[in-house]
Parts: sequence; structure tokens; C-alpha cells
Amino acid sequence: MTRGLRVMRDGVTALALLAFLWLIAAKLNDGAETVYSGQFHAADGDSLNLGKERMRLYGIDAPELSQRCERAGSAWACGQEAKRALQVLIVPADTQCSGTERDRFDRLLVVCRSGGVDLNAAMVRRGMAVSYGAYGDEEARARVEKAGLWAGTFEMPRSVRDHAPRADARGIMGLLGW
Repeated sequence: MTRGLRVMRDGVTALALLAFLWLIAAKLNDGAETVYSGQFHAADGDSLNLGKERMRLYGIDAPELSQRCERAGSAWACGQEAKRALQVLIVPADTQCSGTERDRFDRLLVVCRSGGVDLNAAMVRRGMAVSYGAYGDEEARARVEKAGLWAGTFEMPRSVRDHAPRADARGIMGLLGW
């Protein structure tokens, strides 16, 4: 075998080894899917609790619990209404949530099904949450039908959070509970 062929063979072998190592690393980065079923309770319009486990519905953003919206010239408690809407969708004996990632608050990001219904999609379709990238078709339908939030005016939940006073604004004294 000539020197040129050996160099080529060694190069191809090295590339194959690197590709194999890259595939292993990619597989190790995939989080294992976590699946929960049981008696879920709505914490707000886009979060669920199951015992001590906190979960956030993936791909949607519902009004904050204290958020108020406007419809037909009057204010309504859209945050509280979104929480109620989510709780009503939960079928006690037939709800399952699954996810692989966690958010910055260590909540599992989940897609939930209850009674055969995708809860994430249903909340957006009913106009009780906005799409956060994953449910654009459902949001478009809710807008056209003027469902829920789209029947009036509201501030996007993200904007409400961005302008809310921070709980940690007191610095070290807040951390110490003083």
C-alpha cells in the first residue's frame, strides 16, 4: 500500500471515529422522557402540579394569575379565568403529561393529554393562552373566532412578567427573609 493510500485510509478512519463520537454525544444529550399521570391541579393557566412536582405546559403562555384583561369595555380577571379553564379540561382519571426538558425554575416542560385532548393546544384554541411557538394554527383560529383573550384587549403575559416588580428586589435582605 502506498503512502498516499495509507494517509487517505487513516483520514477516513479518523473522520468515521469522530462522526461516531459525535453521535454518541448527541444521544447522551437527549434527556429521558419523563411521564406523569394522576390527579393534576392547575397552578395557573399554563402550569400544573402533581403532588410536589411542578410542570409548565410546553409551547404556550397564559395570563398571569393577577392579570386583568379588557372585554366589551370592562375588565375581567383573565389570569384567574385561564386557571379555571385549564382545571376544567383536566379529566381526573385520564390525564398524562410527558416532557424531557426543564425551565429555569426547574419545572418540567410538558405536553399533556386528558380525555384524548391535547391540553396545550386546547388552551390556545380556546383563547385562554397564547402560542409560544408550537401552537400557531390554534392561536390563529382563536383570533379569528375572537375566543377568550382575543375577544378584547390584553397585554401579552410575557410583557406583564417583564414589568412586574421583582420578588428579589430587596437584595440580600430578601434572601434572608427580612
